[in-house]
Order: sequence, then C-alpha cells, then structure tokens
Amino acid sequence: MAVEIALGTALAAIGAGVAVGFAGLGSGLGQGIAAAGSVGAVAEDKSMFAQGIIFAALEETQAIYGFLVAILLLVFSGLLGGGAGLPTTVGLVAIGAGAAIGFAGLGSGMGQGVTAASSVGAVVEDKSMFAQGIIFSALPETQAIYGFLIAILLMVFGGILG
Repeated sequence: MAVEIALGTALAAIGAGVAVGFAGLGSGLGQGIAAAGSVGAVAEDKSMFAQGIIFAALEETQAIYGFLVAILLLVFSGLLGGGAGLPTTVGLVAIGAGAAIGFAGLGSGMGQGVTAASSVGAVVEDKSMFAQGIIFSALPETQAIYGFLIAILLMVFGGILG
C-alpha cells in the first residue's frame, strides 16, 4: 500500500537530507583532518592524546546543527508522527532551511578541521599555545551558527515551526 505524500512534505524531506548530509560531510571531513594532525602530534609526544581528542571533537557541532534542523523538518512536516502535509511553498522554504545549515556546516566543519589540525601541531611544539589554538579553531564555527540561525528563522517565519 503506497502512502500519498504532499509535494511540500516531500520537499521538506529533501531539505532534511541536505541539512544533515552536507553538515555531516563537513563535520566528518573536518574531524578527519583534525584527527590526522592529532595522530601526528601523539606520535611525537604521547602526552598530546587528550588535547588531540579535544581538537578533533570540535568539528562535531556542525553535524549536530544539521541533525537538529533535519529532525525539526521531519517532525513538523508530518513525516515523523503523522500530521497534515505541507504546501509546496512551505516545502521550498524547508529546502532553503536545509541548505542554510547544510552548506554553512560543510564549509565551517572543513575550515575548523584545518585550523584544529594546525593548532594541535602548534601545541605539540609549544604547550602554551593550547588556549590560542582552541580560540582559533572555534572561529570557523561562527559560519555554522549563522547557517543554523537562518535555518531556524526560515522554519519559524516560513510556516514550518509553530
């Protein structure tokens, strides 16, 4: 038995996929880059393991932002938990919301990974660089925060949330 899904709801599903897919891609690539730098630091100095884990974990937030937006889109579109389907125009807004965090998370996660990898390399050379490295590594996060906020605003004022 096939289930009939409104076009707007189907578009919201695409938005959810874009949100979690691209943000997760950026997060995963960023974590891989930072972890690769951390492995090199640990090979040089075994006491760098904890700092390396911290630098490699920073990039996880982009995936979390994308995941949250995707869940909100799925729940409020009616795909999870039932409910009425979305109009096509609202579905297009959902794609915009997914793209906002997806693409912002992609760039932010990759940039954060590169910065974290460089930072862990600096810390292995000079332990006093840890705080500065964390600050530099946190800077690319702002782009993901902007994308997350725009996604939420689109969902609120586009008729998806509340």
